[in-house]
Amino acid sequence: MTRTILLAATAAAVLLPVTAAAQMHPGMAMPADPPAKTKTKTKSAMPAPADNAQSAPMRHDMTMPDSAPPAQTGPTSQTSTPSTSMAMDHGEMGHMAMGHGTGMTTPPAYGDAVASALARAPQGAAMAGMTMGTADGWYQQGSGTSRLPAAEGPMRGAMIHAGDWMLMAHGYAWGVLTDQGGPRGDNMAFIESMAMLMADHDLGDRAHIQLRAMGSLEPAMGARGYPNLFATGEVANGQPLVDRQHPHDLFMELSARIDYRVGAGNAFLYAAPVGEPALGPSAFMHRGSARYMPLSPITHHWFDSTHITYGVVTAGYAADRFQIEGSAFKGREPDERRWNIDPIRLDSWSVRGTWAPSPFVAVQVSHGRLTSPEESHPGEDEARTTASVQYARGGLSTTFAYAIKNRIPGPALSAFLAEATWELTPRHAVFGRVENVANDELFPEETDPLHDRRFRVTKAEAGYAYRLPIAGPFGVAVGGTVAAYAKPDALDAAYGKAPVSWTLFTKFALGL
Repeated sequence: MTRTILLAATAAAVLLPVTAAAQMHPGMAMPADPPAKTKTKTKSAMPAPADNAQSAPMRHDMTMPDSAPPAQTGPTSQTSTPSTSMAMDHGEMGHMAMGHGTGMTTPPAYGDAVASALARAPQGAAMAGMTMGTADGWYQQGSGTSRLPAAEGPMRGAMIHAGDWMLMAHGYAWGVLTDQGGPRGDNMAFIESMAMLMADHDLGDRAHIQLRAMGSLEPAMGARGYPNLFATGEVANGQPLVDRQHPHDLFMELSARIDYRVGAGNAFLYAAPVGEPALGPSAFMHRGSARYMPLSPITHHWFDSTHITYGVVTAGYAADRFQIEGSAFKGREPDERRWNIDPIRLDSWSVRGTWAPSPFVAVQVSHGRLTSPEESHPGEDEARTTASVQYARGGLSTTFAYAIKNRIPGPALSAFLAEATWELTPRHAVFGRVENVANDELFPEETDPLHDRRFRVTKAEAGYAYRLPIAGPFGVAVGGTVAAYAKPDALDAAYGKAPVSWTLFTKFALGL
């Protein structure tokens, strides 16, 4: 009964924005046949790339770069009809940029990279040329204040003009059946869910605000979450979670970000009672490289466990190709009561630098000092350092990452991750992830002879997804994965000699 209620409620959360959204934006007038080698502009003139960068106003417009739009490459084509309100397909809008940023025109290579990504995406999953926030087509927004390569393509979902506001809705209800192998494995059918709404608005010529709300109904699956062999982190019913992944909280993000033009970039302030500090790469559910991976990484608590943090303030400076930022935030991870908002504190800090030298690459390095992050390790602080490279091109999205967390006092534990999604066609996608982690939490009972011993474990998982558009940005992906593991012989008695896990899924998404 609980699962039925959860499925119905999640489906409603995902479907409600669709009733208000179509793949068209009232007020966006586009010519039927824009001439090649010319620029068509709306609302405001585009400043020159160099001399006018400092004085260019914030804008909420669309600009056609110096190249003719490519032909539609999806499975079907759409016929454009001149009007003041029209639906535009991937090809028609592949070279456009829309934003509220520095006013610097992106080179044609950026529009080409986006169009190439959209040619492999499910038809209707994303609106080309529409970048939220102040990205202006130079990069794509990740979770929190993180960046993704521009070549990942626009954020997928439904985009709506509401007066002077631009709204973006995204979400999914993900039915999953998994069988985690070996003596410590388990099987379970469950539903993962997420719904997100973003709202962007210009505050005069130099300032811009973005509001975000994101939530999940995953607390309904129970405090112990779902089985995930070799995953650890957080607690349920007062006991550490081992070989399981905790559910997300009802409130995943409630944030506001204000950007103000300074020189050729923007100074920004991000504040959230629940949000994400500047630490690590973009969280896994927001990375194109993990778009169809049904289970969280076993390295989650090395790279992006802070993506739900109760109390975050981040300040930074964002330019076209680089960003530097620092955060004050609460170090303790969310507690097991996931329907409420935890007490808010600012007792930890982090810094992060991001460099995106081309539309295909985003590099980040970050470091943070977390105050008592884990309930199962009270009194132990953590110094965490991460570095990642994300590469995207022509439907391929990848992430390569390294992290080390040093408990104070305690050991230093490192982790590696490599993951990729390759969208072969608008219908077919293959994906995979390889992780290697040093973990000393696999045996939490103090009487166990392996208690507090560090073991280095590798997990390799690969899968396939078949994507089917349903209506507009709403679609479904059906697929599965198989995972195998490498581990020390000392773990054979607990985990078996060669455990194998499999997972099947059906993912309904607004923005597939």
